[in-house]
Amino acid sequence: MSSAENPYRSPWGTLASQAAADERADFIRKTYLHLAGAVAAFIALEAILIRAPFAPDLVNLMLGTRYSWLIVIGAFMGVSYLANSWAMSSVSVSRQYAGLALYVIGEAVVFLPMLMVAEKFGPPNVIFTAGWVTGALVGALTLIVVVSGHDFSYLRSILGIASIAVLIIIGWACFSQHDLGIPFSVAMIAFACGYILYDTSNVMHHYRIGQHVAASLALFASVALLFWYVLRLLMQLNRR
Repeated sequence: MSSAENPYRSPWGTLASQAAADERADFIRKTYLHLAGAVAAFIALEAILIRAPFAPDLVNLMLGTRYSWLIVIGAFMGVSYLANSWAMSSVSVSRQYAGLALYVIGEAVVFLPMLMVAEKFGPPNVIFTAGWVTGALVGALTLIVVVSGHDFSYLRSILGIASIAVLIIIGWACFSQHDLGIPFSVAMIAFACGYILYDTSNVMHHYRIGQHVAASLALFASVALLFWYVLRLLMQLNRR
């Protein structure tokens, strides 16, 4: 899920859908190579963080009070906004990559508590299982967009409204200390799948040649959201 600027208003040039076939293919290839690089960097950073001596103290700080996680979410939203604005830069390639790197680092920090709990208390290989389930869902959704050629940009308003509702529900759960159960995780998986359809459709139809860094960041954000809730669901099912 990404808060990137609307690609329709981008100062960039030719839309990928209107570009020559070789330019469009090169743009799509670069986008997914950068997505793969972001995923690899996230995995490497997470492996380092989980084994870092300061990790338990950092997790305790992030989860110390009922308000701590709200502060973390707020900080991450700020980081996301800055990272997306940098990634959308049309004047500085280095700033685009800085935005992508900043976002990956932010996700790695936010994921740390969940992954440490999964590694220590979850069923064997639950993180790996969540990874391949996420990969399979992303692959299937990407195939739907590519094969159908459908433009899912109409999902923008629906997902935007749903995003506000999700933030309200998470905020209420933090203040009330209510445990959001399995139905919420299932709903969030569907929500993340909707964002993957939307972001993939934008790559095919609405991003412009040269915007592969911003496009990969949007896709990475949606894939990370999907992975979070797939992992959460698997851990919830294991506790039943």
